[in-house]
Amino acid sequence: MGLEHTFELLSVCHNPHKRLRVIHIAGTNGKGSTSSMVASILETAGYKVGLYTSPHLIKFNERISVNGVHIPDEFIAKFIEKNKKHIQRISSTFFETTTVMAFEYFVKQKVDIAIIEVGLGGRLDSTNVVDPLLTAITPISLDHQHILGSTLSEIAKEKAGIIKKGVPVVMAKQKIDAKKSIISAAKKMNAEIIETGKTKNLKYSQSGTEFSFMSEVFLTPLFGRHQSENAATAIQIVRQFDKKIENETIQKGLSQTVWFGRMQKLSNKLPIYYDVAHNIDGVKAAISAAITTQNQKPHILISFKGDKEIDLIANEISKNNSSLIISGSKNLELMSANELYSAFKKNVNPAELNKIDTLEVALSELINRVKKTNKTGLIMGSHYMAKPIFDKFG
Repeated sequence: MGLEHTFELLSVCHNPHKRLRVIHIAGTNGKGSTSSMVASILETAGYKVGLYTSPHLIKFNERISVNGVHIPDEFIAKFIEKNKKHIQRISSTFFETTTVMAFEYFVKQKVDIAIIEVGLGGRLDSTNVVDPLLTAITPISLDHQHILGSTLSEIAKEKAGIIKKGVPVVMAKQKIDAKKSIISAAKKMNAEIIETGKTKNLKYSQSGTEFSFMSEVFLTPLFGRHQSENAATAIQIVRQFDKKIENETIQKGLSQTVWFGRMQKLSNKLPIYYDVAHNIDGVKAAISAAITTQNQKPHILISFKGDKEIDLIANEISKNNSSLIISGSKNLELMSANELYSAFKKNVNPAELNKIDTLEVALSELINRVKKTNKTGLIMGSHYMAKPIFDKFG
């Protein structure tokens, strides 16, 4: 694991990363939402903006976009064909190849600024070849411990590996151990830290989340306290990048942000939400947001990969659900209903668990429960659930 393959493929492609102005964003939770908001605000301000995020929900092209338009199939095919021999010779991974493709596409499109979301970690992530104008670190929590480290401090140290000498870093609200690691890394690199302040006066409506930040009132269509905090981080990033951008432009950019699978309301008729939360802090945030929709515990449907903190997640869900549906899936990346049931029954009364082998049937059951009780429905777990969910709800 390292950056050698990425640098070698970049060299073959004439180093497109050196011709880009970049804002580089790492973190555990919220980095995708934050990246999307930053891109939307800067586009509204008149910039041509490249956005690189991962993973995709339905189609690969979602990962790479310019002013909201996804990379065309033709460019992808030509890039792979042109560099096929080099990719094979270097043994470039899927993500390494995709990252270089994104850089080349942004150069071809002559973007004014590229918003680059880290894939995993930071220090050794393929995106960490850039020379950014600004870096940012969204909230850090325990995730991918088998790769990044077993403690919050170790994980934060890896994420802080994107901090560059003399380059300002915007830091979202962090737990104390993560904050210490980030501050330590920034001091070593003589990088100024700009902390995101608190959001206040939160109000929820069908339009999203209203909040006060730095004496101004903003509204994000994304739902939940955690999204107000992501929006605040995005605002701080934008203000560091271009202090001339006015609050009216920021608000317009926030209102136009589209970010699927993050407390996404799936139906105009029913209060059913989908969130790709898959670690303990993400699960807590999604449940909290769901509860605020109607001030009552939601019906929850879950499906997870097997590498998650299932015991912690099960304990959190057991305290905050009206009913719980455990779903299996045809996707082999996800735990079977039996595996997930076995993991959950240690923390949740088995009588409260409803195990369903297929996601399609589980979704129908959730819809029925929401209709009968008029309570909120919350679907949580993997990105791999997205296609059948979107197929079900249109």
